[in-house]
Amino acid sequence: MAKKMKSAEDFMHHLYVHMNDVDHFVVYSGLSLKQFMTSIDPLKNALLLKHTYEDGSFNMHTQLDFVSSEEIPNFIKKETDVAADLCWVDFTTEKNVNALTPLEQAELLYFRHKREPLASPFFAKLQNRYIYYSSSIDKMTKIYFRFIGDSELLVANLFNRMIKEKEGTGSFWRRKLKDESPTIDPSMLKAFRSYAKEGALLSLYKLDKPSSHYGIEIRTLAYYDYPDEVWDDLTEILKLGYDEFIQIS
Repeated sequence: MAKKMKSAEDFMHHLYVHMNDVDHFVVYSGLSLKQFMTSIDPLKNALLLKHTYEDGSFNMHTQLDFVSSEEIPNFIKKETDVAADLCWVDFTTEKNVNALTPLEQAELLYFRHKREPLASPFFAKLQNRYIYYSSSIDKMTKIYFRFIGDSELLVANLFNRMIKEKEGTGSFWRRKLKDESPTIDPSMLKAFRSYAKEGALLSLYKLDKPSSHYGIEIRTLAYYDYPDEVWDDLTEILKLGYDEFIQIS
């Protein structure tokens, strides 16, 4: 009997990834603000360049709102699923923000408008690890990483959290007996970076056998220019054989 083909709903999550390691950015689709924030090290502060958040603090020097580390949970809650563009850059202290020159402030505003840096996306005074832009209309999130390897750490943490939540379901005794959930190491994803650089769909699901094993199907999508088109064609894309497979145990 032929094996039944999986539908889009048979997977735990689909994530589109397109990496530009030269310019240190990655375009994602299928990644929410909450998923990003809970898959990286805690931010110290975020300077808001484009947003709808009304509970932030105000920086007089730049005339921009910002969110402190204590406010991040509320920021995530209020901004999740908001149908508006969101742009921010992390920073260490407000003292450093107050040291930004007019040109540096102009560079931040340029990024807000163009979704790309005028010069470097990383500011020595801010000591930022990221600069983040998401568009609900385009169904995409573009993130500049100071350390490009953090992009694979992000995906590994995201999928590991989903696996842990999946493994945590069931009876108390099942949870009690389970010592560890299967995990994916960022190095496993780095081995397939060539696919991410072309544009790829990563599809996570639980294997029927062996028990408590998971898999990631990787499909190259180099012919897609816009991430939102991936979701329109998802059913057809999944009918195609995957290019690579990662087993997680």
